[in-house]
Amino acid sequence: MEYQIIGGSFPAVKCMLQKGEAMKCEGGSMSWMDRGFNMSTEGGGGIGKALGRAFAGEKIFFNRYECSEPQGEIVFSSSFPGSIIPIKLEAGQSVIAQKDAFLACEESVDVAVHIHEKVGGGLFGGMGFIMQKFTGPGTVFLEIDGGLEKYELAAGEVKVVDGPHLAIMGGGVSFRIEKIKGAKNILFSGEGLFNTVVQGPGKIWLQTMPISNVAAQIARYIPKSE
Repeated sequence: MEYQIIGGSFPAVKCMLQKGEAMKCEGGSMSWMDRGFNMSTEGGGGIGKALGRAFAGEKIFFNRYECSEPQGEIVFSSSFPGSIIPIKLEAGQSVIAQKDAFLACEESVDVAVHIHEKVGGGLFGGMGFIMQKFTGPGTVFLEIDGGLEKYELAAGEVKVVDGPHLAIMGGGVSFRIEKIKGAKNILFSGEGLFNTVVQGPGKIWLQTMPISNVAAQIARYIPKSE
């Protein structure tokens, strides 16, 4: 599988597949494709994983697109202005992402629900206690809202992040939730009550414009019904 990311701030990924190669995605991600693809809708991992996705509020089924011609092009588009991040995973290597980040992946990538061990931490930290875990081998394409900043954290190195800005982290990165200190800071800073503290070793991908923040700003201007 070869790919090219197009579209600038309104990105899509063009994937060129050879005969017999396949991609999987959630419903609505495919934008256009050559005629030589066979689509099927599958559970992807059995009843246990399907139920886990239902619990997480995700769609139970994946769409699978297999190339039936010598080669064919299929395109998956982002749902929000930003970036598409290709991550090539070796066998057994994993990344964890916000549950809305998944766009598409090679058929060989395992997609599973990841539940943070401390439910309260996930809820209050802004990333959500239900996330998605992607395990190789294969390439997964993930959506980033707005701009992207990537860091490689050394062992023990820490970043303090406003929760929704943490989009993706490597499997070796840990995170915890810390309450902002000081009553005046809590009441008047406008920064919320909690920050997400991530600690290496591993990579993190931060997004500059989380869609949840955009939605909150738009909501301020929508007249409330009486």
